[in-house]
Amino acid sequence: MSIAPSRASDSQPIVVRLRDVGLSYGRTRALDAMTLDLPAGCMIGLIGPDGVGKSSLLSLIAGAHAIQDGSVEVLGGDMADAGQRRTACPRIAYMPQGLGKNLYPTLSVFENADFFGRLFGHGRRERERRIHDLLHSTGLSPFADRPAGKLSGGMKQKLGLCCALIHDPDLLILDEPTTGVDPLSRRQFWTLIDEIRATRPGMSVIVATAYMEEAARFDWLVAMDDGRILAEGTPSELLARTAAASLDAAFIALLPEEKRKLHRPVRIVPRAQTAQAEVAIQAEGLTMRFGDFVAVDHVSFRIGKGEIFGFLGSNGCGKTTTMKMLTGLLASSEGRATLFGQPVDPEDIGIRRRVGYMSQSFSLYSELTVAQNLDLHARLFKLPRASMPARIQEVVERFDLVCVMDELPDALPLGIRQRLSLAVAVIHAPEMLILDEPTSGVDPVARDVLWQMLIDLARDDGVTIFISTHFMNEAERCDRISLMHAGKVLTTDTPRNITSSRGCATLEDAFIRYLEEADRRPAQDQSAAPVMPGAIPNAAPNRRTSSMTSGFDLRRVMSYARRESLELQRDPIRLALALLGSVLLMFVVGYGINLDVDNLTFAVLDRDGTATSENYILNIAGSRYFTQKAPIVDYNDLDRRMRSGEISLAIEIPPNFARDAVRGRNVQIAAWIDGAMPQRAETIRGYVEGMHAGWLAEQARVQLGKRSVAGQFRLEVRYRYNPGIESLVAMVPAVIPLLLMLIPAMLAALSVVREKELGSIVNLYVTPVTRLEFLLGKQIPYIVLSMVSFLLLWVVAVFLFGVPFTGSFPALALGALFYVVAAVELGLLVSSFITSQVAAIFGTAIVTLLPAVNFSGVIDPVSSLEGIGSWIGRIYPTTYFVTMARGAFSKGLGVHDLWPHFIPLAIAIIVLLLMSTALLKKQAG
Repeated sequence: MSIAPSRASDSQPIVVRLRDVGLSYGRTRALDAMTLDLPAGCMIGLIGPDGVGKSSLLSLIAGAHAIQDGSVEVLGGDMADAGQRRTACPRIAYMPQGLGKNLYPTLSVFENADFFGRLFGHGRRERERRIHDLLHSTGLSPFADRPAGKLSGGMKQKLGLCCALIHDPDLLILDEPTTGVDPLSRRQFWTLIDEIRATRPGMSVIVATAYMEEAARFDWLVAMDDGRILAEGTPSELLARTAAASLDAAFIALLPEEKRKLHRPVRIVPRAQTAQAEVAIQAEGLTMRFGDFVAVDHVSFRIGKGEIFGFLGSNGCGKTTTMKMLTGLLASSEGRATLFGQPVDPEDIGIRRRVGYMSQSFSLYSELTVAQNLDLHARLFKLPRASMPARIQEVVERFDLVCVMDELPDALPLGIRQRLSLAVAVIHAPEMLILDEPTSGVDPVARDVLWQMLIDLARDDGVTIFISTHFMNEAERCDRISLMHAGKVLTTDTPRNITSSRGCATLEDAFIRYLEEADRRPAQDQSAAPVMPGAIPNAAPNRRTSSMTSGFDLRRVMSYARRESLELQRDPIRLALALLGSVLLMFVVGYGINLDVDNLTFAVLDRDGTATSENYILNIAGSRYFTQKAPIVDYNDLDRRMRSGEISLAIEIPPNFARDAVRGRNVQIAAWIDGAMPQRAETIRGYVEGMHAGWLAEQARVQLGKRSVAGQFRLEVRYRYNPGIESLVAMVPAVIPLLLMLIPAMLAALSVVREKELGSIVNLYVTPVTRLEFLLGKQIPYIVLSMVSFLLLWVVAVFLFGVPFTGSFPALALGALFYVVAAVELGLLVSSFITSQVAAIFGTAIVTLLPAVNFSGVIDPVSSLEGIGSWIGRIYPTTYFVTMARGAFSKGLGVHDLWPHFIPLAIAIIVLLLMSTALLKKQAG
């Protein structure tokens, strides 16, 4: 059906105007020449399944993504202009897709809202007033101190809404705010939005949703598919133009012919009565505890062979945990579960082969083609080689995958990916299928196709289907359903009986009624409290737009610094790494790179056995460099002991050694040295030759008396700063700069990249925070922690390693401050072009350790380097702090001696900060 999109009235104000907008991710075209006018002051819905471009369009409107093609005007300004984005930003609120994606899980409800209030420039009293009103209106007041990560899905979305409304926006953008949220929380969320709109009639709301029953309540709809607009208008207009009874049917009618022709109404075949006596799965008192938390609380039910059993429940109620216990993926804490009469045992592979499991998220191998994924899982389930090709061909034809066998899963539409997941789950012909929300985000056509396949499997092949879903129309297709809440099963019956038992018109109403009855505190725990007059601040007063769009603001810097500090306090692993990681590495590296060669083991093959040979041996054994071992018996013994590493040096004294020495004859003593480590071997050789020369001089003095010393001159050598020539005294002060470069840089890089991975980086994109404010705020806690690490390293060096400290501690501490700031800036520079935490760890290690060890004077002086190594050594910050550390420890240097080294560090700080600010993106893409 071809329907020309309708347009908003020319006289109606426009909140968003798009002209020929296009957006691509590599070769994938997300938006294609989209032209659209969205009316102001109403609720607008973007409808369509995952992957049609809804999120991409909303990110362009919010200014979170850079514009590639066309023009985007929002609130009367061009979003391609950075100045306009700064002006529009305080007037826009954006909730990205995903439960609590823009929230910080370790921060409490209040702290999350307070963070956003600080970003938008509100003072303390104004923040507290707004947060109090918003939490009261959403029913979150009793949970103000609860960490966001411990909230249910519905409560996370309410908190996200509070954070979005903290600054009185004119445009509220919600990207699938209720996806994965149970029906009760969905209803409460939309009731809250309606109440907020009643207090702010001029506010425009743009919502992306895959739930068509939600779309029916919106003022204006835009149907999308493959990055294009199918139609736009009011819900009643779309229904009238397609002559459809529901928006699901209307959306299918709006699809292009090649997609629409694939749709067939789901044909539900009644379950045969003869099969109902056989039990496929039975749970009795099934319980799962995680510490003190009871995730599943004495769940009991029975599922017949060939039955389609629906599992419904609120978010976090224990559905997925129950499914994992039934598949043997998770051992239960209590209770009993049986599959086909056999106890479920996580170690029993035979039972698990009778079950197919399809997880909530796509879990196949994206680097393998469709054919390779099927072949791999057929082998994993040990299908006979002879029958494997035929079985793969059978499931390929059954699930209509013939045309995509050579494609990678990531290149497939979501509906086909789900069919592939289902094909893999049944490749071994299981007797039971356990499916965890398999149709979430799938378009109506693909959803109906998938459901028809499930029904055929149950009715034709007798496969038992155990499925969880949030779609009520899907639940109505099940033979029976079970409603679960807070780890308990509330009821188990047919959809019709459950609906009639509560006197409701729809299954969704009955489900909500059950949840409300089960909740002991509905007004506080789940329900949104009624919005009192003035509970939500009016949009007109206290706009503070000029303050929000002004230049540098220290409040925004400290907002990020405070938030980062709170997260560090509540993350013991990161905090321990920041404080103690350097100290632990100090012990490992300080002792590991000790260059002193002493306590060497040696043994003697004495073929003379005289007092003179004994005197020669004592000359070596009496040195602090050598430790004598048992005498050597013969050459075989010498070879065996040196091969095993028992000795590093073997001395062979020939027969008649004493007689020949007295008569002045030529005597050869053999010294066998382990040469596996050349540098160490050369050092041993020097020791032996020196002691040999000393013994000869002593023998000459004994035999010749004063005549032996006539005319001899000696060079007396004295070592300054390190009289004992101990490598520990030189290396420990050099290790401190290495560790103060590695750990702070790595922590700073991870702090930014972690936000990119979790999605909270979007808060940088859509709030008034500048890139410089963001980077300064992120680095302050790590600079403070790094200075604490410096103090601990100094204490370890002086009091545990015993390295003398002779210089000015304030001078060294000031140099350390300059140095750790440069290290943190280097980590932030790495984070500006890396998006993975694993890559950030490797990248930071490479750009810190390699130059610091090889080119900064830790081992070889920078003056001895040539070419690019010399160039790196002269610009790298570690070079200057190594000199400062060694000078302060060993040479007694102070500020007046070290000040020239502060200048390069200060220059490095400025250059690295400017580079990080320039490379960090304020928009995705």
